[in-house]
Amino acid sequence: MTTNCIKFTSADIETAKGVGSISTLTFDLDITVEPVASTNPMAPTHRVLGRSPRGKLVECGGIWKKQNKETGADYYTLTIRDHGFNANLGKAANQDDLSLQAIIPWGPKDAA
Repeated sequence: MTTNCIKFTSADIETAKGVGSISTLTFDLDITVEPVASTNPMAPTHRVLGRSPRGKLVECGGIWKKQNKETGADYYTLTIRDHGFNANLGKAANQDDLSLQAIIPWGPKDAA
């Protein structure tokens, strides 16, 4: 598996499960993502699960569906709580497979 990508079970990301990995200079995490069924519009679309040092799956973040305010296009963001890691998901480079999403990091939001 390519680092900093999630391979979903289908191109319909909102309802698909997935597996992937995130590697940075401060952490290296294999992840599993599972869809969340919720009627709350603020709820994440997926739970992000990582492995504890003893190998147990623990919830460590989420994926949310957002909408670009200028274009109206849908996109997804990912957060890993314990590491303050935030990213967007997007089509992986040199790939036509929409079920393979690159994890594109961006910095933490500045406290206002």
